[in-house]
Amino acid sequence: MRVYKNPNKSDWNTLIKRPILEQQDLDDIVIDILKDVKNNKDQALFKYAEKFDKTKLDTIQIDANEIETAKNQLPQDLKNAINLAKQNIETFHKSQKEKEQIIETTKGVKCWRRSVGIEKVGLYIPGGSAPLFSTILMLGIPAQLAGCKEIILCSPPNKEGHINPAILYTANLVGISKIYKVGGAQAIAAMAYGTESIPQVYKIFGPGNQFVTKAKELIQQQGVAIDMPAGPSEVLVIADKTSNPEFVAADLLSQAEHGADSQVILVSDDENIINQTIAELDKQLSQLPRKAIAEKALKISRAIQLNSINECIEFSNLYAPEHLIIATDNASDYIEHITNAGSVFLGKYSCESAGDYASGTNHTLPTNGYARNYSGVSLDSFVKKITFQNLNKEGIKNIGPAIELMAEAEGLDAHKNAVTLRLKQINNV
Repeated sequence: MRVYKNPNKSDWNTLIKRPILEQQDLDDIVIDILKDVKNNKDQALFKYAEKFDKTKLDTIQIDANEIETAKNQLPQDLKNAINLAKQNIETFHKSQKEKEQIIETTKGVKCWRRSVGIEKVGLYIPGGSAPLFSTILMLGIPAQLAGCKEIILCSPPNKEGHINPAILYTANLVGISKIYKVGGAQAIAAMAYGTESIPQVYKIFGPGNQFVTKAKELIQQQGVAIDMPAGPSEVLVIADKTSNPEFVAADLLSQAEHGADSQVILVSDDENIINQTIAELDKQLSQLPRKAIAEKALKISRAIQLNSINECIEFSNLYAPEHLIIATDNASDYIEHITNAGSVFLGKYSCESAGDYASGTNHTLPTNGYARNYSGVSLDSFVKKITFQNLNKEGIKNIGPAIELMAEAEGLDAHKNAVTLRLKQINNV
């Protein structure tokens, strides 16, 4: 990691920039895939499975036998761990259900808002070197709680034409039965447009590589909703003299191992903590199976020494991290000062891995600075809020004259007339 000591605030905007990786021809490649799937449907999906996944598929949809086989393949201790995570995520997301309240804004005028599940949603689950079965819990559970009527899942097959058993087990556990062996931009296209096998959906969720991310960006422009703008994973850790350098290094590496384009930032008011953490990074890095990936991520990452923890918080708010860890003894003292972050982890023992798997919060979070204006996935992500109003005769009499005046002032006579006719009818009775 490159170290910066007390940089001027005028340089902070440079320090918060995310790495820009080479994306030559990305747009053209993804646009061609989207068009191909839209026009040729399943035929295109079989072609891309052979081209990108190196497998020749006979069918796209997973059947019940494959799910049963996956259940038997998975060790019981992993099943128990997934079940524990499921319970915590369910508990947290259930608490987000809003009670419907009818508000009488004026005598005779009642207004309320009702949450209605998005009818058809699609979940994309990466299945390559890191099969993210935990993301099924994060997306499938709130989708079920929201009352989404149709939930479909796409994940890329391996060379043998199978999906990772942990993905199949977890999908079945949360009640998802429509599972398809499709990965990459072609999976996003299939869910956006629909094919002979895969139903069209109204909103698409889930992380992925640059091709998946670009496909989601493009289909959003065509009217299909997505969870949020996505980018590479990131974490910012704030540390002081009370922090444990071993823990801090482990947290930085847990994010760096996601991908070569991940970014990790260490911010501290203590030079010794920075030096000790960097020494720990070297030590722990050598033990990681994904060492080569983490090393590349560290090359585009930073350690920054500032004058105080308050300055560290200020820098973090400017950076707007996907994950923020305040690894200090008094971390809770800073809660009110945090304005931009996807998910926050307070204290020495609140590792980012807890939120990724089993604490209960959602790990699908805004990256690339979008935490300034986006929230992470929640129950609300899977519902629409529909407003209702019910006016009786007294209600329209009470607010009708004001509506008439406002409509007339805007030059919208038909709006005014819709009220005037009703008031005349009431007054003539």
